Amino acid sequence: MLEYTVCSMSIHIAIPEPTSSDSAYNQQSLPPYLAALHSVGVTPIIVPLHERQDRVARLLLGVQGVLLPGSGYDVDPERYGETRIPECGEVDSGRAAVDELLLQDAFNLHKPILAICHGAQNLNVWRGGSLIQDLKTPVNHAPGRTVLDAHPVLVSRGTRLAGLLQASERPEVLVNSSHHQAVRDLGDNLLITAISPEDGVIEAVELDSPDHFVIGVQWHPERTYTHSAFSRAIFSAFVQAATTWEPRRIEASVAAS
Repeated sequence: MLEYTVCSMSIHIAIPEPTSSDSAYNQQSLPPYLAALHSVGVTPIIVPLHERQDRVARLLLGVQGVLLPGSGYDVDPERYGETRIPECGEVDSGRAAVDELLLQDAFNLHKPILAICHGAQNLNVWRGGSLIQDLKTPVNHAPGRTVLDAHPVLVSRGTRLAGLLQASERPEVLVNSSHHQAVRDLGDNLLITAISPEDGVIEAVELDSPDHFVIGVQWHPERTYTHSAFSRAIFSAFVQAATTWEPRRIEASVAAS
C-alpha cells in the first residue's frame, strides 16, 4: 500500500493514481510527482481509481487544480475512432474514467491542468483529438526513465510554455522521453507548443485561452525537477495558477416579471 505524508497546505492538487492495476509502477512513478508538488508548497490529493464517481466528485470540491500523470498503459484507440494495431499496448479503463471526471470538473470550473505524458495524451483525446498509436521515427522516444536528456524539443514562441523559459534559455531544450505514442490530430482549441525538431513529433500542447491554464507535455518534468529550471518553472506556473484560481461565476438568469 502507498503511504504518504499529508502537509497542512492550503492549495490542493488532485492527482490520480497512475494505473489501476500495476502497484509496482505506481510505487515507482508517483513519488516524484508528489515531491515536486510539495516543493512548490501544495498538498497533493491522490485520487483512487477504484472509488465511486460520487466520492471522486466530492473529493474534487476541495481541489484547485488537476495534475494528470504518466502511466504504463496506452490510451484506447477506440476512443478516437481507430482500430487497435498490434503495437498498441494494454489500456487502463479505470484510469481513463477517472481522468475524464477530473478533466470535466477542471474544464467546467476553469481549474488549471498540468498533463504529463499519458496524461497529455488523455487530455488531447478527451478534447476530440487523436494519437499516433506507435511512433516509428529515427528519434528514440523511449530510452527509459534514467536518461534525463533524451532529445531536444523546440518550444513555440509566444506560447504560455515559451513564457516559462528563462531569458537566457534558447527555445530548443533537452528533455527526457518515455513514450511510444504521441498526439496526431489536435483536440478542440488546443495549440501545438513544442515539437521534436528532428522528426516533427508533437511534444507539448496547451489550451488556446489566456485565462485558463492548461498545459500538456509529453516528457516528464517531475523527473528533472531538481536540476532543470524549466521543469521547476512548469510546476511553479501551474501552482501559481491554482493559487489564484477562483470558481467560474455562473450567472443566474432573471425571468421577466
